[in-house]
Parts: sequence; structure tokens; C-alpha cells
Amino acid sequence: MKISSDGVTVIEDGEILVEKDVPIPLADGHAVYCNVFRPNREGLFPPIVVFTPYGKDSDVAVDFKRYWDFVLRDHPEVVRDGSTGKYLTWEVPDPERWTPKGYAIVVVDARGTGKSPGFYEMLSSLQTREYYDAIEWAGVQPWSNGKVGLLGVSYLAIKQWQVAALQPPHLAALIPWEGMFDQYRDCYRHGGIYSSFFLKLLWDTQIATNQNGNMSSPYRDRFTGAVSTGQAINPELLPGNVANVYEAGLRHPFDDAYFKLRTPVGERIVTPLLSAGNWGGLGLHLRGNVEGFERAASRQKWLEMHTDTHFASMYLPAAVALQMKFFDHFLKGEDNGWDKQPPLLLTIRDPRGDVRRSENEWPLARTSWTHFYLDAKERTLGLNAPSEPNTGTYDALGDGITLHSAPFEADVEFTGPIAAKLFVSTTGSDMDLFITLRLLDPDGSEVTFVGANDPRAPISQGWLRVSHRRTDPARSQPFKPYHTHDERRQVNPGEVYEVEVEIWPTSIVAPAGYRLAVTLGGKDFERADAEGLMKGSGIFLHNDAADRPTEVFGGAHSVHTGGGTASYLLMPLIPTR
Repeated sequence: MKISSDGVTVIEDGEILVEKDVPIPLADGHAVYCNVFRPNREGLFPPIVVFTPYGKDSDVAVDFKRYWDFVLRDHPEVVRDGSTGKYLTWEVPDPERWTPKGYAIVVVDARGTGKSPGFYEMLSSLQTREYYDAIEWAGVQPWSNGKVGLLGVSYLAIKQWQVAALQPPHLAALIPWEGMFDQYRDCYRHGGIYSSFFLKLLWDTQIATNQNGNMSSPYRDRFTGAVSTGQAINPELLPGNVANVYEAGLRHPFDDAYFKLRTPVGERIVTPLLSAGNWGGLGLHLRGNVEGFERAASRQKWLEMHTDTHFASMYLPAAVALQMKFFDHFLKGEDNGWDKQPPLLLTIRDPRGDVRRSENEWPLARTSWTHFYLDAKERTLGLNAPSEPNTGTYDALGDGITLHSAPFEADVEFTGPIAAKLFVSTTGSDMDLFITLRLLDPDGSEVTFVGANDPRAPISQGWLRVSHRRTDPARSQPFKPYHTHDERRQVNPGEVYEVEVEIWPTSIVAPAGYRLAVTLGGKDFERADAEGLMKGSGIFLHNDAADRPTEVFGGAHSVHTGGGTASYLLMPLIPTR
């Protein structure tokens, strides 16, 4: 281990050369700090630049042990056959996988976190400019080939969408792996309803733990054993050096400038990209990857959709091979056939075993858009609208009501976006709709899936605050309504309102004998037999009393079906080839 005159620590570890605490000068005169893992040999290498608030020096096996232990339990292969995991940091590419293949991994502490001093504000535009500066710095280093790639999970993916819209000259390709795009709709306020639990109890706590200058942090530098949050500062200054995410979300109930500043302009994203989403990423890690793929102007773009947990998917051998083939083509210029890869690579979920399949467009051109009409009297879903009107009423804060289809006579696949048109009323002065799509086996038991956020995920979910029912006709499609979320419309007790609800996309095969079910409720979906936090809606809950006072959102909710109030689901049925 050597320490240079500028404070950079240099470590030679066989094939890997580690440069630790390297300063990156920013356009505003400040600096952020990074670790560089690059091949320990002469040559020019493409940098993969990662921007993280979780600590470039944190050790995933120690500081994120409660999550990482599940990864190792289910997928021990992520730390064998070429990796020991000793350089792994939360949601960052594994240097032991990439560096021997001729890549440099540059891990940057976001301003205000880890070793980088300053004020931290989640996903801010200033932070995006810092990422731009880091990309341009990496693109001109003496060891760099000038073609920069981006790769990382969640926050590290969201920042990719944002910075790509700034069009850094040295940015050559990006892989946003499970990361939101639309800040309002994908995370903060699903259908206008505040998803506060994650932000209040988990996010602010996690960032405070890794805040620059926080000497009480349990995070330790894997190289030195010292606290990994830089030099100590006066503890009285710490609260003022970080923006409170929960309070910010509560202050912004609409899709106002706060969110628009953080949501990229898709037409500005022109870099080749591979957007990788998770069908089980309800609440955060699904909609954004599809949305980003759709809205980006890149002429060379691909959408990959997978399953499994949020914490493991990027590190699986097949995933790394896919990422490396993409980067080998765009960062190294290899003629490896990637340019012939169809635009979509989808995992088709099937209770009997998943299947990987390539497709050419989204939504699939051969989709047969199929109406499943709700019948409140019979509690069923059918292909024909009931002739007589009926009403199904449920306690807004209870378990809701569930309607189901007849058993399918043959295997049926649904792959694509989903929507609902519902006629609803309430005894309250506003109404929150929670829609959960489920699959039932021939015995009536629910079939669940390993999700990014819940180990027993349903098919999909959708949400809408009825006072936010206004849609934008120019941006809406029958299978994907687009709500403006820019005004509150009156909701009168007892009055029936026609609303459209976006339900997040899915891919599922319902085998013969299985049934489709929909649960309508006035609060987050929970299974009666679930224990602990994970009850069917994961950690992205909507239970904040400040946003959902009982006197406004309580009472009795009703869905009206049949006759002139024909409520239905619009499902993306895929004909058998």
C-alpha cells in the first residue's frame, strides 16, 4: 500500500490496481472522491462510472449484511468462480468480475456522503451535474480509452437516466438496472398517494448513517478499518447538511417543479442503453425501466425484464455476461453480434418454470387487448359486461373485495401494460384506490412470485387517488392512462366517478385451470397469513396519516359494475404463436 503526496492510496492486488480516495474536481470548484479499480497493466480501458450515496468504502458483507446474507443464501455463485466479494459495495459492479476483463470501475461518493463533503439532497439536479463532471473526468484519464459506461442498481440506475439527459460527451453506453425514471409516479406518489414508509423510516435513516462527517456511523473502511465517512465535523452541523426526503415529499402532493426537475427529459437521452427491470419490482423497480425505455430517444436501446430479488439480480452470472456483451460492443467496439440482438429480452413468468424470450417491440404488436368486466354481484371477472348494474361496497380501511375469472380452459399469457376503468363512489370526501392483480391455482390458493421488494409478490398493482383522476388525452393510451397530478378535483360523498387506473406492466402465464383475480381496497394490500413487514406490498407502503387522514379517506367505498357503469380490466393477452 502506497500513499501519494495528494492523499491517494495506491494498492496493487494481483491483476487489480486500486487507487483510493481520488479527488474529482467539479465545475463549481468543489470536489467529490472516488475509488478506481483498474487493470494492473499498461493499456487504455473503458471506465464504468458509478455514483452512489451508500459509501464507496462500505463493505456489503458487513454494512449491508442483513440483505447480503439472503443473496449468498439463494445465489452463492455471485462470490465464486472469479470473485471473492472483497471489493463489493452496495449495488455497485463487482471489480473482481470486471477489471480482469479490461474495464476500470470508478466508484464515486455523492456530495455530502462518504468521503465527499458538502450538502446532500436526494437525486437533485446539482448532484446530476456532479455525475456529469465525474464522467468527463474519467473519460480523459491517462488510463481511459475515452468511452465511459454506466452501470448500477436502483439509486445508481436512477442517476444514469438523469445524467444521460445532460449528454456528457464521453458517455458511450449505460445500463440502468432496476431504477425509476418518473420521480413522482414511480416512487414518491403512486397514483397521487404518498408512498412515505420507505422514505421516512428507511431512506432518511440510511443516508444519515453514511453522511459525510458522521463519526458515529457504523460503516467502516474495508482497507483501513476507520469510519468510512471522512473527516469529523461538528455534529450540530449534520442535520443542516442533508435535505429531509420525507418532509419534501409531504410538501409536494402534486407533480410540480420539484419532481419535474428530477425527471429526465426523455428526448435528451440519445446514448445507447440497456434498461433492465424486474417484474416483481412493484412500488419502485419496474415501471421506471419500461418508461425510460419508451421515452428515451436513443436509436440503439434494449429492454431486459427479469425476476428474482432486487439485491441479487445484477450479480448473477447470466446477468453479468449480458452486461459485458453490451459493453464489449459499445465501449470496446467488439463485433460480437450485440447489434443483432432484438430490442426486448423478457422473462415470461410461469408457475411451472420461467422462459426467456426475445421480442421486437413494446407493447407486443400481436397483443390482443382483452376486457375482463367486473361483476360486483357475483364477484367475478368475465369477458362480457353484466347487463344489470350492481354495486360492491367495502370498508375503506378493511381487506377490500376480490373478484375472479372462471378457470382458464387453456394456458393464457398476459405480457404488457395493464389498465382499469372503474366506476366508483365513497362516503368520504376523497378515495384512494388500491388494485392488486393475483393468480389463483385450481385449488383457489394464490400463486406468488419472488419479487424485488416482497418475497411473495402478486402479479401486479395499481393505485389512484380519485381526486387526481384527471388524465392527459395527448399522453394517454387505452392500456396506459397518464394522470396529470396537477390539480385536486372535487369528490362528493355518494357521487359516482368514472376513473382510469394505470396498473404496472407484467408478464405471466396462467396455466389451464388457473384463474385471474383482482382485489380492490382502500389501503395497501395485505395477506392474512403474512407475518412481519412483507405482507404483499413490500416496503413501499402508503400509510402516512398526514397524507391519508381517516376522516377524509375512511368510510365505505363502492365499485359499480354492469349496465351503464361497466367497470373492467384491460389485459394484454398474447396469442399463442
